[in-house]
Amino acid sequence: MTYDAVVYDLDGTLVRLAVDWDAVARDVAAVLEERGVDPGSRGLWEMLGLSDETGHREAVEETITRHEREGAERGQALALAEGLPHDVPVGVCSLNAESAVRLALSTHGLDEFVGPVVGRDTVADPKPDPSGLLRAVDELGVSPERTVFVGDSERDAETARRAGTGFAWASEFDQRRYRA
Repeated sequence: MTYDAVVYDLDGTLVRLAVDWDAVARDVAAVLEERGVDPGSRGLWEMLGLSDETGHREAVEETITRHEREGAERGQALALAEGLPHDVPVGVCSLNAESAVRLALSTHGLDEFVGPVVGRDTVADPKPDPSGLLRAVDELGVSPERTVFVGDSERDAETARRAGTGFAWASEFDQRRYRA
């Protein structure tokens, strides 16, 4: 099936951010501990949720975003990035912070080919909640059913399912039908 719009995930799909996620998790745990919150054995995204519950979201977001922005500047464009531009509208919906996504797109000269950019901090609930993807779809002016979301994780597949869009794995997506 050919779709009327394509929305990409960023990290692992268009660009590989140069981020040591274990270091990010350690830094986030330290931020929480400094504020008297025991992160226990939670993973990074669980700690982000914990930061919401304990009122420390802003400090945790700043820590994660700093790492992501540094990684965006040192990241590597992936094969799907080379397939842009498309002859249909393109957006990005990412679990990364919007500013890091925009920096990565700009660093690799992709920003001129992408319309809406939605990061985890653009909407109240990040992926797999469908609100970010649906926002990108709405800004592209197409229906969810006529949009394909391209990603590299089960979280991305679940986001597409919840949003009612098509889904394609980044490793299997055939861009040739969309190239301008």
